[in-house]
Amino acid sequence: MLNGKKIHFIGIGGVSMSGIAEMVNSMGAIVTGSDISESKITNHLKDLGFQVLYGHHPELVAESDIVVYTAAIPENDPERIQASELKKEAYERAEFLGKLTKLYKNCLCISGTHGKSTTTGMVSMIFLEAKKNPTIQIGAIMKEIHSTSYIGGHEYLIMEACEYVDSFLHFHPTAEIITNIDNDHLDYFHNLENIKNSFHKYTNLLPQNGYLIINKDDENSKDIEENTQAKVITYGLTNDADYIAKNIQKNEMGHYSFDIYKHHGFYLHIDLNISGKQNIYNALAATALCSEYIEKEQIKKGLEKYQGVERRFEYIGEYHHAKIYDDYAHHPTEILSTLNSVKEMKYHESWAIFQPHTYSRTKEHLEEFAEVLSKFDHIIIATIYGAREINHFDINENMLVEQIKRQNQNVCYIDSFDNIVTFLKENVKENDMIITIGAGPVNKIAYSLKDSH
Repeated sequence: MLNGKKIHFIGIGGVSMSGIAEMVNSMGAIVTGSDISESKITNHLKDLGFQVLYGHHPELVAESDIVVYTAAIPENDPERIQASELKKEAYERAEFLGKLTKLYKNCLCISGTHGKSTTTGMVSMIFLEAKKNPTIQIGAIMKEIHSTSYIGGHEYLIMEACEYVDSFLHFHPTAEIITNIDNDHLDYFHNLENIKNSFHKYTNLLPQNGYLIINKDDENSKDIEENTQAKVITYGLTNDADYIAKNIQKNEMGHYSFDIYKHHGFYLHIDLNISGKQNIYNALAATALCSEYIEKEQIKKGLEKYQGVERRFEYIGEYHHAKIYDDYAHHPTEILSTLNSVKEMKYHESWAIFQPHTYSRTKEHLEEFAEVLSKFDHIIIATIYGAREINHFDINENMLVEQIKRQNQNVCYIDSFDNIVTFLKENVKENDMIITIGAGPVNKIAYSLKDSH
């Protein structure tokens, strides 16, 4: 279908876009791309032999057969204008990826407001361990494959499927995991009811012989199976789920061990190699799905070998015997999971450096952010990362600081990463724990501090 086609990607440095570029290249397409600036991802693509240029390059559009762009690229972008004037075959990223999902016999989609990258990584590791040669698309760098994507065969496509702007409604899943449903992306959905409706439409995409894996403990997912004829499989920590965890224990590193029971009978014992109680849920979800395709011995091996994805409570290093971590959490529920993981560790005092992600989310969840962040010993607020947004929301960093101060006085706003690093150097003590939190580039602080010995 794509052999010999010239496909140009506008915004090729994005996590998902780069993975799609690798997919179509494996199908014989000739790939070019443009992006705003150089990054680790664009350098990786150039190493693969792709032509990647920085800035606007309408001439690459003129030479292409198909143009793919991200939702963040506006209509007045010079390359999109060129594509329109030349009447090029053009697709938004999710729409194009949806077309590609048709080319795989089994399309295993992992969705949910929280935990989908980690769960996608777990499912991927199990399939790799079982030598099923899957193709993988994940929203974070998976340590075992050193990438966000892995090009395998056409039998299995394992992919993270995001709900934002209804992206996942373009896909053609044969199995779905829904980790949970929460109030997020309200700049698009406006309210929880609209989010639920989107997930209902998503489950309706499943064929009758497909699988829907849902979290029985998640209140917002309890009626999500109403619109599907697929086989429904549940997991959780309650006794009426199909897959449950019992005999839960934790070691000093915050790694959990537990027994998985399937239909109330013992199925597997698991010793996880990553921290955080939320990963019990993620492992249960991965087990519930993979059990339909893979022997349980391979499931156990895959889960226990799994080292996590980058930026998910990731250990970065030390600064003067203070441990440094980084986490992608950018929603109050996710930060609560991060906080719980921190509390499971041994340390003197905790330092949370939080960079809010998007103005709309910061305003919508201001009180919830303040509530959870106040539970750290020290809090530093970095400048809001606007991402796709312009600040029309009457929100700023000091509003969050003042909200936190009602519960914890040890909070301040510092306006640059360099100044935050300097402040930490002057104030952090031995055996403290430092964690950078947010979906923006706040992790640069963690690496700068580690490298400043």
